[in-house]
Amino acid sequence: MFDLAVFGSLFLTLFVIMDPPGVTPIFLGLTAGRPATMQKRMAFQAVCVAGGVITVFGLLGNQILDYLHVSVPALMIAGGLLLLLIALDLLTGKTDEPKQTKDVNVALVPLGMPLLAGPGAIVSVILAVQKADDVGMQVSVWTAILAIHVVLWLVMRYSLVIIRIIKDGGVVLVTRLAGMMLSAIAVQQIINGVTQVIRGG
Repeated sequence: MFDLAVFGSLFLTLFVIMDPPGVTPIFLGLTAGRPATMQKRMAFQAVCVAGGVITVFGLLGNQILDYLHVSVPALMIAGGLLLLLIALDLLTGKTDEPKQTKDVNVALVPLGMPLLAGPGAIVSVILAVQKADDVGMQVSVWTAILAIHVVLWLVMRYSLVIIRIIKDGGVVLVTRLAGMMLSAIAVQQIINGVTQVIRGG
């Protein structure tokens, strides 16, 4: 049967890690200058990418990491460095037309991965799937994963209303704020990865 406790536990864990409210300014900053229809499409694409990555690692996570000889701390550090590069681009005067928003589909990187489908979310899902030892628990786990992605899509999809309110000057401010937040997230992720390496060593 459906296990509400398992669903609630994983949903809350993923909500804290993937942080839908915190993603909003970052999404607005990275998609600034795009047409509204493209921003809506990118919100959907980011959620699909994150969902795809989470699903693959939920099903084959341990096998993938073992095959590539990649540790979780290494995954955290790499993801943090990638986020830091994007954050620095937002913070160093490229706010009107950020290079990454012109040349790269930010729905794939960094929104889909590693911001949404980051090491924390991946590890949480791998562990939850491993612990789900019957059909009811498995259904609960995958329902929680689906639910958090629906929440993420709704938050990003309707955050576009903010752009129409704050106008161009506000978008520049939000972009700088996004860069600052993203850099803090990136540095913290790198610190966590290095800390785990030291403890493991």
